[in-house]
Amino acid sequence: MDFTYDVIVIGAGHAGNEAACAAANMGSKTLLITMDMNKIGQMSCNPAVGGIAKGQIVREIDALGGQMGIVTDRSAIQFRMLNRSKGPAMWSPRSQSDRSQFIQEWVKIISNTPNLNIWQDTVKQLIIEEDKVTGVVTALGVKMTAKAVILTAGTFLSGLLHIGEKQLTGGRISEPASYGLTEQLKSLGFRTDRMKTGTPCRIDGRSIDFSKMAEQPGENDFHQFSFLEGVSRGLKQMSCWITYTNEKTHEVLREGLEFSPLYNGQIQSIGPRYCPSIETKIVTFADKTSHQLFLEPEGVDSQEYYVNGFSSSLPLDVQIRAIKTVPGLENAQLYRPGYAIEYDFFDPTQLNHTLETKRIKNLFFAGQINGTTGYEEAGGQGLIAGINAHQKCTDNKAFILGRDEAYIGVLIDDLVTKGVDEPYRMFTSRAEYRLLLRQDDADMRLTEKAFSIGLATAERYNQLNYKKEEIKNLIEFVKQFSIKPAYINSFLASRQSSELKHGCKLHDLILRPQFGINELATAVPALQKKINEIPRRKEEIIEAAEVIIKYEGYIEREKLIAQKLLRLENIALTGRIDYSSVQSLSTEARQKLIKINPETIGQASRIPGISPSDVNVLLVLLGR
Repeated sequence: MDFTYDVIVIGAGHAGNEAACAAANMGSKTLLITMDMNKIGQMSCNPAVGGIAKGQIVREIDALGGQMGIVTDRSAIQFRMLNRSKGPAMWSPRSQSDRSQFIQEWVKIISNTPNLNIWQDTVKQLIIEEDKVTGVVTALGVKMTAKAVILTAGTFLSGLLHIGEKQLTGGRISEPASYGLTEQLKSLGFRTDRMKTGTPCRIDGRSIDFSKMAEQPGENDFHQFSFLEGVSRGLKQMSCWITYTNEKTHEVLREGLEFSPLYNGQIQSIGPRYCPSIETKIVTFADKTSHQLFLEPEGVDSQEYYVNGFSSSLPLDVQIRAIKTVPGLENAQLYRPGYAIEYDFFDPTQLNHTLETKRIKNLFFAGQINGTTGYEEAGGQGLIAGINAHQKCTDNKAFILGRDEAYIGVLIDDLVTKGVDEPYRMFTSRAEYRLLLRQDDADMRLTEKAFSIGLATAERYNQLNYKKEEIKNLIEFVKQFSIKPAYINSFLASRQSSELKHGCKLHDLILRPQFGINELATAVPALQKKINEIPRRKEEIIEAAEVIIKYEGYIEREKLIAQKLLRLENIALTGRIDYSSVQSLSTEARQKLIKINPETIGQASRIPGISPSDVNVLLVLLGR
């Protein structure tokens, strides 16, 4: 058997799968190494994809030719578009998945991707020659060579699980941890630290009294994650359920705090602020008498439920007593307890924007080992790492997304520029140009870029062009079609919108907030006829056209701001200034610039501790 490859990907989680598929689909001979072929794409925490800002990332992964959107749609048992009451910049798709089906869909894709092989083993060592990675050595003693290696080890590097005072080694419960790589990379000068995340208990649905809970059904309109036609939700759709903790729950939890690894000194690593454990909630929000919980189904043929909002590392007996105080869970039977997990991660400021390490050439990091959390953030990083590993193998140009082009661009720039002081999760507030980074237009932003480098298929590119043409035709029609007051005023009155005194274009009416294109079409037969002539993806095209019309002014203004700031991104900085000798820079600025070694003035301006005056000094030194 030949163990010579272009790209080797270590780890078959959400980052590793996207990386391997991207590199292989672009033409690199790729190997995906996993500890367990039955856990490819395992959803380690809750069985859901997307959410606020995260859903936008999945849409971007799909628009670029990645797989997460397709896998999610095919395994979905509930879909919802969050934040519909807000503007389109905030709309975020979210889906519950059948956990088993999610794995099976990944297996189908990976097993049938040309140029992609799978090997079940554990990587113990990287082969480094003259500051360049050239391969790996596995636990079975197999030596494999490659032009590039992508490390996506998730929570498995020196993973340690906590359930009360009980400690178990592992990357997930009942799965072994991985040792050796952290020690090797530290010996090569890499900075590493520990992070902590957690997961709640799982409950047998047969022991839940849903009559005491509020039902949260899904939606069944045209929305989905993938932009491809023919990818749809084929599984039975299921509801989630909402309940709340109470004072009795909190009393039980408080009694167990002295045994909590988070509070007795057992865990020293960095945990997430925005997704705290239930014991952290009752301490941080001591004034609150209840906390909302979501019971999420794990699958169509499973009775397993995930208790979202009840992440805990308390002792088993405390978890059981506390969960039984929650309405509907009085007779709950646990499949397994919640637990916390500590694992190694690497300071992401040691990476370039391609996710290649600065210290070792052709070595890429992606996913949780970069200090992030979430399937979506991992998948986005994996995709970019896979693309750039292929580009490096073929001496092609690096593929980097700007902050005005994608949430993935914001994510990676934040990581490599600012580093992390807690597990990094994407929020819409992290993006300066979120009106440009909507979930509905990810294909318009990114598919052509992906097609130009050979990742997005011709099918995907042709579907994009069809969509763009139909949107253009619809917008041109409403801009040209005139309507007189006599034909529309009764409709306007029925919508509490001011009546016309003179005729106007349909475009001007669509700008009004009281209604949209579909509602207007009920009163304008010519518009309804135009809509009926759209052959495919009608709802998607109408929604996209309406967003462009209603928000055009805001979108154009945001584009202008982005273009002005882009000038700083085009001023190269790497290797041009000896920061240690520039006394006109603040001491903090010198230290930060030496540590990060930013590629451009734009990146330098975003480093915490770099002031506008420091940026001006750099511009003067560059003669700008």
